Amino acid sequence: MPTGDCPLIVALSASAGTSPQRLQFWQSWCSLSRRLPSCIAAPISWGGEAEAALPMIKRDYYEVLGIDRSAGAPDIKKAYRKIALEYHPDRNPDPQAEERFKEASEAYEVLSDDRRREIYDAYGHQGLQGAGFHGFTDIGDIFGSMGDIFEEFFGSMSGFGFGGRSGARRSARPGGDLRYDLTISFMEAAKGVEREISVSRIVRCEACGGSGQSPGTGVERCRACGGSGTVTQRQGFFVIQTICPQCRGEGARIEKPCAECSGEGVKPSREKIKVKIPPGVENGMQLVLRGKGHEGNRGGGSGDLYVFISVTPHELFERAGDDIVVTVPISFPQAALGDTIAIRTLDGEESVKVRPGTETGGEARVRGAGFPVLNAGGRRGDLVVRFVVKTPRDLTKRQKELLRQLMEEE
Repeated sequence: MPTGDCPLIVALSASAGTSPQRLQFWQSWCSLSRRLPSCIAAPISWGGEAEAALPMIKRDYYEVLGIDRSAGAPDIKKAYRKIALEYHPDRNPDPQAEERFKEASEAYEVLSDDRRREIYDAYGHQGLQGAGFHGFTDIGDIFGSMGDIFEEFFGSMSGFGFGGRSGARRSARPGGDLRYDLTISFMEAAKGVEREISVSRIVRCEACGGSGQSPGTGVERCRACGGSGTVTQRQGFFVIQTICPQCRGEGARIEKPCAECSGEGVKPSREKIKVKIPPGVENGMQLVLRGKGHEGNRGGGSGDLYVFISVTPHELFERAGDDIVVTVPISFPQAALGDTIAIRTLDGEESVKVRPGTETGGEARVRGAGFPVLNAGGRRGDLVVRFVVKTPRDLTKRQKELLRQLMEEE
C-alpha cells in the first residue's frame, strides 16, 4: 500500500496544523515500516483510526497561539498575552482553562526562544525532546520559569496570580494577640474597678506609614525569584518549589528600608491602656479588648488583648458562685437560746437572727447581699451565714455548777 493511502498520513495531511517536516517524518516512517519484519513494525497498527498510531500528538505551537509561521517576536508575545488573559486559571473557572493555559505557555516558551524555535521548525516536537525540552510539569513550574514575562504583561499582577505565587506584591499580615495577667482584690471583683495597665505591643511605624520604605522610594521585584516568591529546583524527575530566601516569599524587596523600623513597617512600643473590670468577675475569667493587640503590617488588622483576671482571697468571705459564705462563731448560750447578732457584709453591717437550738453548721441567709451576677442588670446572690458553736473553756466555779444542774435536769 503506498504511503499516500495510509490512514495516518491521510489524517495528518488533512490537519492544518501539521508542519511539512512532521508530515515528511511520518511518511518516511510509514515507508520504512513496510520493509521491517512484522515483529518490529507491529507497534504501528493501520487497522483503526489514524490517531491510534500515536500515543499522543501535540498540537502545532503556531496553531496553539493562532499565528503564522512567519510571525515575529512582537506578534508571538501579543498572541500569548491574549491567551494568558483569557485562560489564566485564576480568571477562568472552566476545568479546561488550565490545560489551555499550559499549552499556550509551552508554545510561547519555545517560539519566543530563537534556538528552540529553529529546532522546532526543523524537527518538530521530537527535535525539542532530543534537545532536552520537555515542557512544563505544572502551573507552578510555569510561574517559576516565566516570572519576567508575567511581570511585563501584568505589572505587579494586582492579585492576578495562581495559588499565591503571583508577582511582586507584599501581602498584608494581621497582628498577633496579646495576654496580660491582672490581679485584683476580692472587693474589687465584687464592686468593679478600672485599672491602667502598661503593655508592650507592636505598632505601625509613623515615619513610613507602615510601608517599610524610606520617603520617596518604592518596591522592586525580587531578582532571585522573578517576583513569584518561590524558587524551583529540579532533581531528576522531581520538581521542588521552596520560598525564595532573598525576599522571604514576598516577591518584592524594598529599595531603601525605613530607618525607623528597618523596613518592617512596624516597631515595638510601650503603651498604657485602661481596663474596665465589671462587678462580678471571677478568678480565671478573661476580658477581651478588641484591636488592642499587636497592630497588623501592610494593612493587616490588629490583634486582640486578652486580660486574664486573678482574684486574691478574702480574709473573711468565701465565694460560692454568686453567693458569699461567711463563717461566724457563736457562744453556747446564743446557740441554745437564740440571739440577734451583727455581721459584716460587702456593703457594711447586717443584723442576723440566730435561731434557738442552732448547731454548728446551721445557716442563715441574707437575700441580695452576695456577689453581683455578671451582666445581669444589678442582680446579686445571697450572703450565707454559717454558724460555728464555740465550746466554752476555762469555766468559773459558778458556770460549772450551772452546767451540772442543766445536765442533771436533762
